[in-house]
Amino acid sequence: MPQRIVRVHPGSLAARSGIREGETLVSINRTPVLDLVDYQYLTARPSLEMLLEDDNGHSRTVHIHKLIEEPLGLTLESSLMSCPKTCANHCMFCFIEQMPPGMRPSLYVRDDDWRLSLMAGNFVTLTNLPPQEMDRMIERHASPLYISVQTTNGELRKKMLHHIHADRIMEHLRRFAAHDMSFHCQVVLCPGINDGPELERTMHDLASLAPHALTVALVPVGLTKYREHLYPLRPYTQAEAEQVIQQAEAFQKKMLALHGTRFVFPSDEFYQIAKHPLPDVDSYEDFPQFENGVGLLCRLKDEYETAVRLDPDEGQAEKRKVIMACGTSVAPFLQELITAHPVSGVEIQIKPIINYFFGKTVTVSGLITGQDLVAQLKGEKADEILITESMLRQGEDIFLDDMTLEQAQQQLGIRITPVPDDGADLLYALRGTEE
Repeated sequence: MPQRIVRVHPGSLAARSGIREGETLVSINRTPVLDLVDYQYLTARPSLEMLLEDDNGHSRTVHIHKLIEEPLGLTLESSLMSCPKTCANHCMFCFIEQMPPGMRPSLYVRDDDWRLSLMAGNFVTLTNLPPQEMDRMIERHASPLYISVQTTNGELRKKMLHHIHADRIMEHLRRFAAHDMSFHCQVVLCPGINDGPELERTMHDLASLAPHALTVALVPVGLTKYREHLYPLRPYTQAEAEQVIQQAEAFQKKMLALHGTRFVFPSDEFYQIAKHPLPDVDSYEDFPQFENGVGLLCRLKDEYETAVRLDPDEGQAEKRKVIMACGTSVAPFLQELITAHPVSGVEIQIKPIINYFFGKTVTVSGLITGQDLVAQLKGEKADEILITESMLRQGEDIFLDDMTLEQAQQQLGIRITPVPDDGADLLYALRGTEE
């Protein structure tokens, strides 16, 4: 798909070669540029023949000689250059199918696009790929990918994803490994369906593909109150979550001895459900699946305690009260952290917010809506309310229910401060100081 050039960076190789803003990039070395993956792959060569077209349909060819790693200095109109591929599955655990009506349209988009997996770390199932697209992934050496596996039992995967081609997962992964492509995996666990012996099989099958299979994250199924006519699922009990942890940690020991990596990582939610102590920070290695909720709490604690040690509390000039609003599952962790490391002069109240919007079984902070936050903090007295940035749309001050941060502040009459998921940032936000 030809792509319009919206910026030619001053002094760049493209600028020196006479490429102009507003022109359309049609092909590189006579190969059509379908998307950003193609653009990056095709421009990583020492000799380029670029076919450009202006607004009047007149075309010209620009020849460029460069170092392989030297950037051209172009900004294109779209990062993908085409619409993201959407999901063709009907997974029994799909969170989007459990969302209430009336939310903003973008929240109902179910992307399943390997390009977003490569560029943004989105998980893909690989069920919607025609053979030529799989060939292109391999030719472009798309790596590392983030793959939503769920199970390596083909028939069970077809049932869980409700897709006729879902059983080919190991075939695809073996092909990636054969072409020296690496991938992180996710397994969404549903009680009594893909855990227990099925999980053992999945871990062994994926481990057989190491080192190309890099990691496996184990995540408990998330269930809302909007499950009418959907597959009957239930949340994990404390005992069942403990069993998953024990099973994973036993497998970690084997992998550590064989491959020098723990390989399998239960998400923080499993430790919270099981009321099991978090592993130490080294157990998460380099936090490869941090964005998937694996090791977030452990790293937050380590960052917070490091900041306390390196920047001792000198006390506050004025006493103040701060409310930390959070999901119900993380509240005990935060209370323990603050009790162990109080902030001088600051009264800190941990306020777990019950999720009435999605249902009480949804306990994570990132899915709290503005209306639940306001309803449960109405009448509270404080100088400031702290929330995690993940409650808001990325880059915007908007909650999931489209309430703005400003609207929430006006209704509560208290300043609300979003804080990144970083322990040092949390400490300084509680102190009310800059780092």
